[in-house]
Amino acid sequence: MMRLYILNTGYLETDQNNVVACSSIGTYSHPHIANEWIKLPVMAFLIETSQGYILYDTGSHPDAMKGYWPQNLQEIYPLYQTNEERLEHQLALCGVQPQDIKTLVISHMHLDHAGNLNLFPHADVYVPKADFYQAQVQVRLNQNPLTHGGYVKADLDVAVRQYHLVEEDFELVPGVEVINLPGHTPGLLGLVVHLSSGTYILPQDCVYTQEIYGPPSKASGLLYDSLAYFKSIEKVRSLEKKYDANVIFAHDIKHFQTLQTAPNYYK
Repeated sequence: MMRLYILNTGYLETDQNNVVACSSIGTYSHPHIANEWIKLPVMAFLIETSQGYILYDTGSHPDAMKGYWPQNLQEIYPLYQTNEERLEHQLALCGVQPQDIKTLVISHMHLDHAGNLNLFPHADVYVPKADFYQAQVQVRLNQNPLTHGGYVKADLDVAVRQYHLVEEDFELVPGVEVINLPGHTPGLLGLVVHLSSGTYILPQDCVYTQEIYGPPSKASGLLYDSLAYFKSIEKVRSLEKKYDANVIFAHDIKHFQTLQTAPNYYK
């Protein structure tokens, strides 16, 4: 029987204007005028299957606020993470150690999704090809981290068993589909997980919050390609309807508080 664990790896804070930029698709308006500082939960997901464990995203590096992230990112997206919320301790709640996980899927290479790849040098890591290329180029054009956007060079200077560059949707193992959801970044991978109790869609930063999902859809504050972004949201909506699925929003604190987190699980 397959199990889905939601790992609580802390939260970021930021100005709401960095999350919801404008109104519904095709109707751009002024961004939020008032500044509101909000919390963004940072989740990773562990899937236990008959073919082994799959880890989806790795959260933020625990030394983010100790100089691992550049100063501008520490100020714009400060990380709050207790010792118990470190990725390896969240895995331990599930009775799992990093060396037990041989397969990872990384939604995209931003600092809050690829921050602990150093724990998995033995693993096969599936990444969106377009975003992997974008991240590598961005951090290697020059040495100034202030020009690297949401990518952290140290996250990318990690050797793993094998990186697999994904361009097409595919079934990773029976019951786990990898889907392409570009827009927030040049490439982004979501998961569709079919459990006995129902289907769960994990779109990560394709859909930050319930407000963004709508309907109608709203733009996120961080967009690489707005047309692809809205198309990807509609792809999620179509899959939700097809499977009568549950969508887990990436950074919605109210939604997060309704979820079961490790050591509890969905099956």
